[in-house]
Amino acid sequence: MKILIVDDDESMRWVMAKAIEKRGYEVYSLDSGEVAIEFLRTQPCSIVFMDIKMMGISGLEALKEIKRSYEGVYVIIMTAQNDMKNAIDAMKLGAFDYITKPFDLNEIYLLIEKIQSIESLKEEVTHLRSELKRKSVPESLESIIGESKGMQEVFKLIGRVADKDVTVLITGESGTGKELVAKVLHYNSRRISKPFVVINCAAIPETLLESELFGHEKGAFTDATALKIGKFQQADGGTIFLDEIGDMGLDLQAKLLRVLQDGDFYRVGGSKAIKANVRVIAATNKNLEEAVRMGQFREDLYYRLNVINIHLPPLRERKSDIKLLTEYFLNKISAELGIERKHISREAENLLIQYHWPGNIRELENVLKRAIVLTSTDTITPEHLPASISQLSESPEKKKIFLEDMIEAKLQLYSSKLPPDVEGDLYQTVIEQVEKSLIEKVIRKTSGNQIQAARILGINRNTLRKKIQELGVEI
Repeated sequence: MKILIVDDDESMRWVMAKAIEKRGYEVYSLDSGEVAIEFLRTQPCSIVFMDIKMMGISGLEALKEIKRSYEGVYVIIMTAQNDMKNAIDAMKLGAFDYITKPFDLNEIYLLIEKIQSIESLKEEVTHLRSELKRKSVPESLESIIGESKGMQEVFKLIGRVADKDVTVLITGESGTGKELVAKVLHYNSRRISKPFVVINCAAIPETLLESELFGHEKGAFTDATALKIGKFQQADGGTIFLDEIGDMGLDLQAKLLRVLQDGDFYRVGGSKAIKANVRVIAATNKNLEEAVRMGQFREDLYYRLNVINIHLPPLRERKSDIKLLTEYFLNKISAELGIERKHISREAENLLIQYHWPGNIRELENVLKRAIVLTSTDTITPEHLPASISQLSESPEKKKIFLEDMIEAKLQLYSSKLPPDVEGDLYQTVIEQVEKSLIEKVIRKTSGNQIQAARILGINRNTLRKKIQELGVEI
């Protein structure tokens, strides 16, 4: 930590510099505010001890300029006069503290240690926020996969509204990733360090949903044996995600509207209004405009929720993303199961692209998880896919794994383990290994009959004998 002492009293500068240097700090000393301001341009310091009365500009004027030009510098004003006005002015201009001469050197040490503690705490908070974002948000923007035009528009919209404290309505079919988008919005907002609370309005009976959202007082109803804190209060300062908002009853919609309008709510059985500093993100797979027309959803609530609308396209409308999603899930699921990364044959991948995906991304993930568990090899083939997908194959022959798929998968696995700057005879090594394995398997199939093996391989017997000898094939 670098410390600057600014005082036109040379003896004061000398005493302070020597005392602070003994504590292991790097110390500079100057005799005027003008020189100090210029000095800080080339030699940043963490702490400045500034005398208030000097030749040229005053310590208060220098303080004002330092706070304007240099962010993060702690300035401590020193004066021989214990004047209330000076103290007030110094603190108003941004001084960290104000000390009166003569002072005990221990007072200086304590101020330096206090500033060090503040800086350490700032670094810890920055680190914790970074860790929170890294650990709590595997669903960062990079985790929402998609190169299709529809998804690119979604990404742009997320980027524009994530840090804006506005209500968002996410629409799309089941399984399109609405909760994932809600998490991305929260963890890229200023509310990241506060709770992200999720409630599925369709999964809770209407009679219990109000209590879940707003809580209840003890004795509010028969089973209310204790006070219950609702989801809105749990989410204070953070974000509440109301999934399947279209399934909420009209009575409860009116109470939710009050929260959005007035920022407060009442517990069930309560008479005291509770403030709710919460960002609301809602989602639905229903057409809320149609629900409004049919009288099933309040129009005023719809417009309150639909400040920003993010619509997620179904997977069948973004088939160009299926390859990317497949690779992402193969990596993710293999890691979760603690097994070697699986690959997918070209034919199986083509079947995934042909399929219409009524369950969207969630269905794709489950299909791949099933296939990974079922396959005993490192390659997923059509036979590992559900019948609804595998039967899309045009002919019975296509249901068989192609040789090129097996070779491609093996080579992909092999090449992934090679360092990027490897040099050598990779081509010859691979060719020899394939030849050796092929010859061994054919000879085993023919029970060692080399004439029959040569006929199956399509080479003459002498060539086969030569290969056996060169490659060290075991008979």
